[in-house]
Amino acid sequence: MLLNRRQALTVGVQAAIGVLGSAVSYGRAAAQNAVTARKPVVLGGRRVRTIDIHAHCVIPEALDLIPGARASPPSLVLGPQRLLDMDAHGIDVQVLSINQFWYAAPREAASRVVDLQNERLAEICAAHAERFVPLASVALQHPDLAARQLDHAVKKLGMRGVAIAAHVGGDELAAPKFHPFWARAEELGVVVFIHPQAIPELEARLRGNGGLTNVIGNPLDTTIALSHLIFEGTLDTFPGLTICAAHGGGYLGSYRARSDHGCAAAPGAECKVTLKKAPSEYMKQMYVDSIVFTSEALRHLVAESGADHVVMGTDYPYGWNPTAVDHVLQAPGLSDADRIAILGGNAARLLRLAS
Repeated sequence: MLLNRRQALTVGVQAAIGVLGSAVSYGRAAAQNAVTARKPVVLGGRRVRTIDIHAHCVIPEALDLIPGARASPPSLVLGPQRLLDMDAHGIDVQVLSINQFWYAAPREAASRVVDLQNERLAEICAAHAERFVPLASVALQHPDLAARQLDHAVKKLGMRGVAIAAHVGGDELAAPKFHPFWARAEELGVVVFIHPQAIPELEARLRGNGGLTNVIGNPLDTTIALSHLIFEGTLDTFPGLTICAAHGGGYLGSYRARSDHGCAAAPGAECKVTLKKAPSEYMKQMYVDSIVFTSEALRHLVAESGADHVVMGTDYPYGWNPTAVDHVLQAPGLSDADRIAILGGNAARLLRLAS
């Protein structure tokens, strides 16, 4: 039954793009044909390499390993259409993360599915290193296993970072149980990309018109996760962590000053952990993507975070920010150096990509 379900999802895609049989042959002809149509980005007479740090994909074979796994949209399967879309929007490189975290899976199943995803994604990206960079998956519900998976992904598979959700079941990322993972991420010096998964506890209130589970819930999920990492002292315990938060870092980019005033001003506030610096200072050391929708919002995000801590993101293939390059180019008050940094320079530094 599992095989039939996967076939129903992938056979049509395989017939159309012929990618899943071999990562080496995947998209080669399409890439060669499409490259001539790539939209170049030039600033100050310089060709700028653009890097999208927030793009998703799926490894269909992983669905076979988890009974009852939900099928993913065909647009998440890597194929030539992705290269065509990247070229059309001026994206030179996509940083790929898998937005299926499998955090409910028991240890053995989680080990198998994560290993498969990491190995398969690394293989595809190695075959197309000029266009794709992989972020690892880890079974964060088993922190010791997650630490070992991250170590293997970085040292053996050449992955440049890791993508995690903003919470793990009912546990916050700042919980002490996750310290083995944070310690390994700090030791390896890799970027940790935090992506929201909405907030189950608010599902009833967010139900209804407007897609509020995503529109409000997702950035709130990120805001809560980052705030706990700050206020519970995780970032003091692991000061060398490199964190990048999706969707502009949630609401902190516009409301960080309230965090500085919270413990002093809020009656009965539970501020039992003494931080080494003001909450807003921790926020300034984090990286955030550019998915904030308007030129004024991006200008403000840069003013709050610094041009050297904002990276371009599209959320491909979900369509939240398909014109990400133009979004950066049109934002007011940015210098050419700022735009070059946001379009790709910052991401290249974070991911240790050769220039």
